[in-house]
Amino acid sequence: MGIHVSVLAAVMPAPHVPVELREFPEPALVPGSALLRTLYSEVCGTDVHLWHGRLAGVPYPIIPGHVSIGIADKVRGDLIAVDGTPVREGDRLVFFDVHRTCGHCRACTVTRTPTRCEHRRVYGISDPASEGLFGGWSQAIYIEPGVSVARLPDVVPSETYIGGGCGLITAVHIIDRAALSLGDTVLVQGTGAVGLSAIALARLAGAARVIAIGAPADRLELARAMGADVTIDVAATNPAQRRELIRDLTSGLGVDVAIEAAGSARAVEEALDLIRDGGRYVIAGHYTDAGPSAINVHQQINRKHLEIRGCWGSEVGHFVRALGILERHHANIPWRAIGARTYGLAEVNQALADAEAMRLPKALVKPN
Repeated sequence: MGIHVSVLAAVMPAPHVPVELREFPEPALVPGSALLRTLYSEVCGTDVHLWHGRLAGVPYPIIPGHVSIGIADKVRGDLIAVDGTPVREGDRLVFFDVHRTCGHCRACTVTRTPTRCEHRRVYGISDPASEGLFGGWSQAIYIEPGVSVARLPDVVPSETYIGGGCGLITAVHIIDRAALSLGDTVLVQGTGAVGLSAIALARLAGAARVIAIGAPADRLELARAMGADVTIDVAATNPAQRRELIRDLTSGLGVDVAIEAAGSARAVEEALDLIRDGGRYVIAGHYTDAGPSAINVHQQINRKHLEIRGCWGSEVGHFVRALGILERHHANIPWRAIGARTYGLAEVNQALADAEAMRLPKALVKPN
């Protein structure tokens, strides 16, 4: 007679409803799959949006946690990592959270924008709890066949990887979209997890000066540690004052590149007046609808010959490159400090409340 094995997970039943602990059966593994014992997952801004019900098409109840790290407890058949080598039981693994795109729709084949695939499935967001362990707020995570997995480089602490988390992976995509040139002056709006990693990567990409607008004070201190030369407290200044500060810093020209990582409609209105003629603007923080922005297209965009780019999600390549960046720079860039506090499964409602209130840059979940 077999032994029944259960797994404890935190389930978000619906928006605005407290997260609750539930038991799930350990899944039967098929060839090419694995079961991870979860070391860490994260509570990011997306999870707060999920809790608020601001993302469309979420199949509640769900097990949140879309970026995680774990130990391969069980591996069935051939599971090949992104470097082409086989995964073994006991490996410390990370994985790309988008685990299904169709490969056949217009986004996948014609426009080559797989982040816009209509059938895209993301761990911790678009898989119902009824289908199993597809979220990191759980003692174990099911890695289905086809998921892009990688061993975390031995020199990189688990806490450093999860501190960077989805913000780091997204920031790799942001820097691609920004098309930075050596010596650029870069403005980053927002000092949450995405903005903090964007600051660090802008510096690595060759920016001569990085300016950050954000709050509160402890995040601005962390922004400086991540590589910002100048920080501006959005709560202690008004748009006119910030414009004057940035004009003074750029000899009246404006910044070469601005990166929006604040999720604020007002931030977009403001940035268009802070970018030089012919500059670039990457909008990455509007993952949910923050409402309309009032823009004078003639004065703020066309006459200035601005280039504006959206940045939605990330791809496997960004995930893999993020690992290489961590391997090279983990010791001198404090990604670990972004994950300011760790919570057990029974404490995830408090973790969500702390993240919602911006009491910390990122909360971590340690299920085991």
